[in-house]
Amino acid sequence: MTIVVLTAVPPGLRGHLTRWLLEISPGVFVGYLSARVRELMWDRVIEFVDDGRALLVYSVQGEQRLAFEVHGHDWTPVDFDGITLMRRQTVPDYVPANRPPRKREPSERPAYEGAAMRDETVWKRREARRKFRRK
Repeated sequence: MTIVVLTAVPPGLRGHLTRWLLEISPGVFVGYLSARVRELMWDRVIEFVDDGRALLVYSVQGEQRLAFEVHGHDWTPVDFDGITLMRRQTVPDYVPANRPPRKREPSERPAYEGAAMRDETVWKRREARRKFRRK
């Protein structure tokens, strides 16, 4: 089984892939291909993808029974003790050099039930109505 996922690619590339694979959703193609056809097709995808992204998932023999190929993607396949995992690039949090990170303080509001009670203005209005009714 072969799966190709395309994002922001020229329409001609999507039409080209329909020669071998079935498009089940916009940009998602599935089908059965030989290894040779799959490699040639992937070379063609890389050639025409431009600024878009492409992801190829296909069946192989082994523990996981599948392998990944990516192009123009933030996530990269990484071998971890024989298992292929997808690693996402993370952006480190920006902390100015002259200021330590801000510590979160516990909320000072009482924990009322219901989302409307958490809104301070709604709570004040309800208190004003109760006082008005008592008079």
